[in-house]
Amino acid sequence: MSGRVLVVGSVNVDLVVQGERLPQPGETVMGGTFSRFHGGKGGNQAVAAARLGVPVMIVAALGDDEFGNDARTALAREGIGTDVLVRLERTATGVALILVDAKAENMIAVAPGANAGLTAAHVRQALIRLAPHPGDVVMVTHEIPTDAAREALRIGRAGGATTVLNPAPAGGLDRSILSLADVLTPNRGELARLVADDAARSGYTPPPADDPIKTARALLDVIAEGAGPHSALLVTLGPTGAVLVRRGKPPIDIKAPKVKAIDATGAGDSLNGAFAAALASGLDLEAAARRAVVAASLSVMRAGAREGMPSKADLETKLIALGIMLPPPPPPADPDVVAEGSTPEPGPEVR
Repeated sequence: MSGRVLVVGSVNVDLVVQGERLPQPGETVMGGTFSRFHGGKGGNQAVAAARLGVPVMIVAALGDDEFGNDARTALAREGIGTDVLVRLERTATGVALILVDAKAENMIAVAPGANAGLTAAHVRQALIRLAPHPGDVVMVTHEIPTDAAREALRIGRAGGATTVLNPAPAGGLDRSILSLADVLTPNRGELARLVADDAARSGYTPPPADDPIKTARALLDVIAEGAGPHSALLVTLGPTGAVLVRRGKPPIDIKAPKVKAIDATGAGDSLNGAFAAALASGLDLEAAARRAVVAASLSVMRAGAREGMPSKADLETKLIALGIMLPPPPPPADPDVVAEGSTPEPGPEVR
């Protein structure tokens, strides 16, 4: 039986304009098309995990507006437990403004709204009710106040759950919070920011930002300020895939399958949700990371952060096609069914 994925993070409504190219500062680009989607890293990662068949609960804050009501309904429709969602009065639900160009690159600006009001006390109360335990995965995103994220990781670690921190955005995170995560899942830019800030605080010379393995190892090193992530970093590298850098073990380069990308907005969230779901299902870090990269590649084939996130059947079909997963064995033959063209064995004579 799988554990649960307990997501602590943001829920937004995404307002998306797709155009030929992204504007430069001060420039207006005409000709785009507008769409509205449900989003927020916490909500997206919860959806990505739930579609892969594991039990998912979400800890997040919504406003008392129409967007908040719609967001709760959308999460529940995916089978996500919403019992501990926080509703903040006289507060707007978070909104993300997203621009996507013809190459599926994007620019995102977020008005956090209720997400900024999620406190450590809210998180503590919710997770005490949910009681994280061994086998569970506590997946924390950083589009919420750092104190709330730290409390989620602390309680998850205390309960024996696997803790995963997606450091997006990467500002304001030091080793007092990074050390509470079993696994850190930055993209290349977030990793560079984390290490630059870490080096500035501690006085060491950071490795080249274009070397994700050396940069990740800098965070895994124990320094005077303290330890980094407990087990590993899974660094996402965009369309090329990811690299898994584990403490005391060789790094693993994970190539992404080639697909026709339409919108990369939810790729990172799909990867994180699929990674958490795989860990909650009992897979080890490498197997979970490989599944996560494939899930992310499938997610970019449709517009919208959640719209392309694969189901369990979709992901397993792709994993089998890539040779990452073995096909299920054929069902056993029914002894009572006689194959066409064969002669049945004579039964006992009945008098």
